[in-house]
Amino acid sequence: MYGLLIVAGFGLLAFYNVQIRDDEFANMSRRVGDRLGKLWDIAHQGMRENRFLRAEKALLTILKIDDKNAAAYNRLGILYAKQKEYRDAIDCFEIASSIEPSPSSLHNLGLIYYETENYEKAAVAFEQALKLEDNLATRHVAYAKVEEKLGNEKLMLQELEKAAELEPTKETFTLLYRAYHDRGMSEQADLIANKLKRLRRSPRDRARRILRPKRVIA
Repeated sequence: MYGLLIVAGFGLLAFYNVQIRDDEFANMSRRVGDRLGKLWDIAHQGMRENRFLRAEKALLTILKIDDKNAAAYNRLGILYAKQKEYRDAIDCFEIASSIEPSPSSLHNLGLIYYETENYEKAAVAFEQALKLEDNLATRHVAYAKVEEKLGNEKLMLQELEKAAELEPTKETFTLLYRAYHDRGMSEQADLIANKLKRLRRSPRDRARRILRPKRVIA
């Protein structure tokens, strides 16, 4: 039962982290010369339109020009991950992390290790990512999922609590509530359930209560 605890949330997390932000590609294009800039634009468009072969060719050409380009390796790893070519994705993320360790490349490496059930390596990758950037709830949720697989429930709960502290949202509270509930921690689960109830009150409903005119008794 515990194994199903945060599968749904983690699945969404994995999908979220393989997306490419438009501003990242735009900034990359501006920083490099005309030829590399055009290649980055092609890679960007190809990944947005799921034209993987076109994007792959552009990224590989970038790497022929600059074989130490960590950003290109990271994007290439993302491209392979989206196609479930995990072995190639791991190679790319490992190279990117060795050239220029970044939270995103290490996080993506952890996700791929998780997908291939290499949980020990996934934990190491997430730990390294958290050392560089620990203010994103998604990183803590990912690390929690791996620790759950490794049987480290105390650390898993700590990471979910940290995620809820950083981003007190319906998603993070739901994950934490289920963790408490499934482990018989009723007092902690009730506290989170109350927070969830408050979150479910929509801003529109609150606005109606605020704007409702006072009743006047004649």
